Amino acid sequence: MTAWIILPVSLSAFSITGIWIVYAMAVMNHHVCPVENWSYNVSCSEETSKQGFPKSCCTLQDIPLISKCGSFPPESCLFSLIGNVGAFMVVMVCLLRYAQVIEHSRRSWVNTSGLITGCTNALGLVMVGNFQVDHAKSLHYIGAGVAFPAGLLFVGLQCVLTYRIAITALDYWMAHVRVGLTVVALISLILSGVFFIHESFHLQHAAAICEWIFTVDILVFYGTFTYEFGAVTNDTMIMALQRNQGPGGIGGKSCKSPGSSSTSTHLNCNPESIAML
Repeated sequence: MTAWIILPVSLSAFSITGIWIVYAMAVMNHHVCPVENWSYNVSCSEETSKQGFPKSCCTLQDIPLISKCGSFPPESCLFSLIGNVGAFMVVMVCLLRYAQVIEHSRRSWVNTSGLITGCTNALGLVMVGNFQVDHAKSLHYIGAGVAFPAGLLFVGLQCVLTYRIAITALDYWMAHVRVGLTVVALISLILSGVFFIHESFHLQHAAAICEWIFTVDILVFYGTFTYEFGAVTNDTMIMALQRNQGPGGIGGKSCKSPGSSSTSTHLNCNPESIAML
């Protein structure tokens, strides 16, 4: 087991905790209404709630979408920090996952596509975090339009890769878990988009809840890479950067279960099946 196992856990823990802190700050500062609130008005008189307590009157502008929670200071500062740091960690996870798959399987366009979509997701996160929806709406929506579909495509591709390089029963179990997370992400993203285009208060609120489910689900998915990263070594990235010059490029290496730091030999494991970029 290596220190790289900390990276996906840190990404999930930092981002999930961070966005909920942003939400709590936004509620306490009267910038959004609580998630449990389903009562909205067309307009509200001057807010009389005490500072530090939830709003007592909510309009369509107060729906607790994640982006709305991070629109105004001081929570917008933390929201930007989470977006930037989270995007960096996403890129690191994607690079390590790309290298780890190369170390265990043949060269695959699915793996390359996973790297591209993961980095695209990170780019969208940077735009979402730094261009708040109430101040740079177009850029924010572009970032969200990039980050959400790219994140969904990334987890879908990772499900395929997990099945392809699975060796043990535990590997297949992890693949099943990831498929479940991907299905939840797909359903929640579709429902969020469908509900968001309506002007109904209740549907807009439902869109916000679906958006939260999607975001947390994707972050949990990233956290599952802890399973494979226990087998990542300092040579993994170096191996991914090397090019295989032929059947004798790198030989004599036994196949490893992606979720284990120990090596195990397989009937179909041979030097030619050790893929390099």
